[in-house]
Amino acid sequence: MGATFDPGPEFAISTFKYKRHPEICMANTMGTKSFVVCYATLNADDHHYAAYPDGIPQGTLFGTFLGKQSTAFLRDLGFDYLWLSNGFGFGMETWNTIGVIFDGKEFHGEKMRDIQSKILLFWTSFREGCPDFRVETRGTNLSAGIDLARDGVDLKSIYEGNFNILPPPNSPWAALDGDFGLELTGFMSRMAELPDDRYIFRFYTHDPWWANSPWLDRYGRESHDIYMPMAVTRINSKGEVKLPTHLNFLSIDDSYGNMPDQVPDEVIPHILQARRNAPDAAGQVVWVYPFDEYHHYAFNDPSRLEEIFYGDWFVRQAINDGFPMNTVVSTTSFASLMQQGSKVFDASVLVTVVPDAGSKVEKQLMNFVRKGGKLILYGPAGHGSREFLDFINVKLTDPLTGTFKLKSNLRQDQVKLATKIRHDANMSGGGIETLISNKKDKATRALATVSQESKKRDVVVLRENKDWNGGAVCYVRGTNSATYTGGMLLSNDDPGEWFIGGSMMRYGLAEMGYTVLFNKKEAGLINPINCISKHGNGYYFSGYVPNQTIEQYFRFPQGAPVFTGTETLLVNGSSTYRMPKSWNKECRVFVEQEDGIVACREMAPVEFKVKRKIGITGLKNATVRVYPEGGDEYYKAMPQNNHYPAKEIILESKKGSGFDGNYYEYTNINGELVITW
Repeated sequence: MGATFDPGPEFAISTFKYKRHPEICMANTMGTKSFVVCYATLNADDHHYAAYPDGIPQGTLFGTFLGKQSTAFLRDLGFDYLWLSNGFGFGMETWNTIGVIFDGKEFHGEKMRDIQSKILLFWTSFREGCPDFRVETRGTNLSAGIDLARDGVDLKSIYEGNFNILPPPNSPWAALDGDFGLELTGFMSRMAELPDDRYIFRFYTHDPWWANSPWLDRYGRESHDIYMPMAVTRINSKGEVKLPTHLNFLSIDDSYGNMPDQVPDEVIPHILQARRNAPDAAGQVVWVYPFDEYHHYAFNDPSRLEEIFYGDWFVRQAINDGFPMNTVVSTTSFASLMQQGSKVFDASVLVTVVPDAGSKVEKQLMNFVRKGGKLILYGPAGHGSREFLDFINVKLTDPLTGTFKLKSNLRQDQVKLATKIRHDANMSGGGIETLISNKKDKATRALATVSQESKKRDVVVLRENKDWNGGAVCYVRGTNSATYTGGMLLSNDDPGEWFIGGSMMRYGLAEMGYTVLFNKKEAGLINPINCISKHGNGYYFSGYVPNQTIEQYFRFPQGAPVFTGTETLLVNGSSTYRMPKSWNKECRVFVEQEDGIVACREMAPVEFKVKRKIGITGLKNATVRVYPEGGDEYYKAMPQNNHYPAKEIILESKKGSGFDGNYYEYTNINGELVITW
């Protein structure tokens, strides 16, 4: 059982914080001087405290005071741990886009070292006063990179400081606002590296302070904030898939002290199902997150703060646009694993920033692509080496910023999209400065260009060299189509007026063979959000659909995914679905067929030792690829369902080899196909 310390007025308008010691309330999170800042110092007072019976001496570090008081409080009342709420311990403005470093217009890199030392002094002084109790943290509402660039939060040093903390979980705020891009970006960025292998998944059932019960009202009893963040996983330095080790529910009682059975009765089955099918392999799209690089830039080359700030905001926008990325590995772990010859990412599309010249990551990314891997790069290319820029066939020229006309050769959503885009250098890591270097290279295609009067820049470039064994690299310059206009978060551009830069990541993914496209009536309708994970040799899709009139189109290199228990209309080789508000579906069948209605249904296995039977119908001269779970001993395929072994017609089953994973391939199939294993 844990006790909470909250830095603001949410739990209690504390006399200590707001009357006796207002000097520690330095943040304006919920109004002027409303939040305690962890690195504040206390003025003297003569009140009696458990750890300070004679009062607080002038200049006492708040970390020291909180540590000693917490030890006394937790010990005397029998608590097991302390929960630091609402971002406490991670900077000054824990809910806000602005902070000590970024003021909304400029980045003040000269303050980085001072803020770094102050935050670390808090953790050191706190642990001197409270050395033994476990500490869990809520963290900010943002991400590792954004916190670093806007408020000087050195998460790397906190993680490496031996402070015995559990890192921040997925943010509830972003999910409640429908900003799953921010929730998943923050969750992944903070777990790319960890103090150890422990981390938390948190779900918001009730709220004992605000008069709401999110499961019943804000979520509307929909499970999207269970299945999507529980589809997120990390790959550690050993190449192991690591799931959350701790589960938190906030909270078991509501604002009035009620504990209705309905909430656990409905929530727990979803939690168990999501864990039962939790990722056991790297996902289809893997974020190679520059955790160490970002921290190095911030304190050794502060001119790159805007690049750090941009990077996580851009990924947030891409995920909110429907880009299905939910696995993360740090650049440091990735480079080490590749150097050891690990195959853990062979079936994944990697996504990362342009690596620094001469870095280990640069070398391993090129090796990955040359061996047949798929890579999407985003962001400015100014720090890339000549060798790497030649590898992706891009050169640098004068940076441009402002409003551009967009010309795209990308496969896009079925809706009228804007053809102008706004690129704010301050929000997008600098201006646009990239052009194709060798235009005669037949392996290179310009998929999107922008122009400003007579000047042109290439913003999406695909290169597929014939010597790369099927490998490909797609460079997306990436515009963060959002600006700071006040308020907690950036304000997104209106998609009815402006092209949204984050969508180029999803469109670029389609060029790698993984199509996720939408058919919608208006550009301004909010896109579905998707996660794609792998478990037991199968694929698991989960999503959130803000507007259920939007139709989704899916196609993979091995065919159209047909979800178990569904019917789909195939359109030009893609499966199409209109999904409910929240959804989670298994996929073990991919079909190559231009059109028609195809269904995949669960069937009673009936036969001895057969675990599962699925039936696929509506096939017309189709190629079908099946990904079974487990061994091959009882696997078989039949042209129709027949319970009588003497009458069964067993098809020849051959393992496929042209695509990733363990699968069987059947060609020229018509009507029905029944599979057992």
